[in-house]
Amino acid sequence: MITSFQMRAARALLGIDQKTLAELAGVSLPTIQRMEASDGNVRGVVESLTKVVDALNRAGVDLIGEHVRSDDGGRGVRLKQPGPPPRV
Repeated sequence: MITSFQMRAARALLGIDQKTLAELAGVSLPTIQRMEASDGNVRGVVESLTKVVDALNRAGVDLIGEHVRSDDGGRGVRLKQPGPPPRV
């Protein structure tokens, strides 16, 4: 699962807006807007959610889930390695 907070944080780390994430994931802008408007865990069509997570992963973001090993614990996001912003 990914939370709306993680989605927004991942976009901020990458320096991209909702439209760019939608293009990278191959989903519509309203889909991204609905996902980010979710309270807590993102709700939506599993296929669309998978596309978004895959796009963030390809762009260089690690999504840290609940109970996954992390030095400080809890959910979060981190860049795999700094690099240029993703191209659309």
